[in-house]
Amino acid sequence: MTIANQKGGVGKTTSAVNLAASLSMHGQRVLVVDLDPQGNASTALATEHRAGVPSIYQVLVEDLPLESIVTQVPDMPGLYCAPATLDLAGAEIELVPMVGRETRLKRAFAAFESKMNFDYILIDCPPSLGLLTVNAMAAAQEVLIPIQCEYYALEGLTQLLQNVELVRAHLNQNLNVSTILLTMYDGRTRLASQVADEVRSHFGATVLDAVIPRSVRVSEAPSYGQSVMTYDPGSSGAMAYMEAAREMAYRGAAVADA
Repeated sequence: MTIANQKGGVGKTTSAVNLAASLSMHGQRVLVVDLDPQGNASTALATEHRAGVPSIYQVLVEDLPLESIVTQVPDMPGLYCAPATLDLAGAEIELVPMVGRETRLKRAFAAFESKMNFDYILIDCPPSLGLLTVNAMAAAQEVLIPIQCEYYALEGLTQLLQNVELVRAHLNQNLNVSTILLTMYDGRTRLASQVADEVRSHFGATVLDAVIPRSVRVSEAPSYGQSVMTYDPGSSGAMAYMEAAREMAYRGAAVADA
């Protein structure tokens, strides 16, 4: 599942990390692939990603096997991370002349598939629609779009959905927008409920019932190298992500049964 939105600050990394942690706490084996040069998902999952550490950059640009960079997240059995380093910032340019530049990650997954044995792979994308995000979409089956419950929430969404359609048409016919997650919900404001209503009217059942509230605990957790699930499991943010993960797992099981 690719977690994408070209707008920054909408909760992509926070959602990737906390959904992954929630799913792993329910007994699933989960891999987070950090495809953002900032490496915030790697930081939040306490995974080494200083300069020189083998990372997703080497997988994309140098054909390093994916399994060689995957590490288990400390104190979280079942949760793994493929880290990003700052080297990834140059990958957009370095990939341009390469053959099959849009499907480098897809090929890495194909080679990794027989060895991976994961229930979920969540790909955290950069806040852009460049080659890294295209690689993520080409490699995934589903797209999850976090949308913040604030003014301009739907701005840019049309372009993102057009890109999903282009990737489906040319690179990955199995791709679909399966999930929309409302984030940064402030129940004290009328705007938040108006945005939530608007998103639900546009996208219907694709939108999860669970809504992620604005939460200091969610914001604090990454600075301690943790998800909010372990930092403060009783907080409103942790419970909301647990509920969202439960919905995702239920939907996935329903699709598999169908």
